[in-house]
Amino acid sequence: MIESLEKMEMDMRYETERLELEVFSSEKALQTLQFYLDNRELFEEYEPEHGDEFYTEKYQRDLLQCEYNMTVKSAFVRFWVCKKGGDGQILGTVSLQNIRRDAFQSCELGYKFDQRFWGEGYAQESIEKCLWVAFGELGLHRVEAQVLKGNLHSKKLLYRLGFEPEGVKKQNVKIHGKWRDHELYALLSSYGHG
Repeated sequence: MIESLEKMEMDMRYETERLELEVFSSEKALQTLQFYLDNRELFEEYEPEHGDEFYTEKYQRDLLQCEYNMTVKSAFVRFWVCKKGGDGQILGTVSLQNIRRDAFQSCELGYKFDQRFWGEGYAQESIEKCLWVAFGELGLHRVEAQVLKGNLHSKKLLYRLGFEPEGVKKQNVKIHGKWRDHELYALLSSYGHG
């Protein structure tokens, strides 16, 4: 069978030493809503603005259902990160976006973590597992990450993970009415992940 048509197998839940990574169903809408509400000011500094509708249980339920359906089709994967054996509080989220097959075999890495848990190594631990899924389970060749120029924490994290800078995407995203540049980083499966 042609490689681009093969369905790669992926689980909906993974574990690391300290964490659980899970693709949530729509039943977890209240949990994801609380995560976004707790971090609204921080996240909106780096992302396009969300309307007030985004911060409702209904919107989160619909979004989770849409993302779940995209995961089943291997077009997108969002893992919600919680402590292993914890109370279910969301620490962050790691995603593989815009999964491209055929000659590309690539995707974009996305991540955001509750600022109350920064400095604990949870982002690196969960992203390492997500990269293992990308290269091993999904058979991808290339993972890209885009970072706003001033986001030093993300840049340091990507360097620790082995990503290399590739250039600047000028006026890439409109955030709060201004076109912002992003620095582009990439990691290849030949780096030792797959």
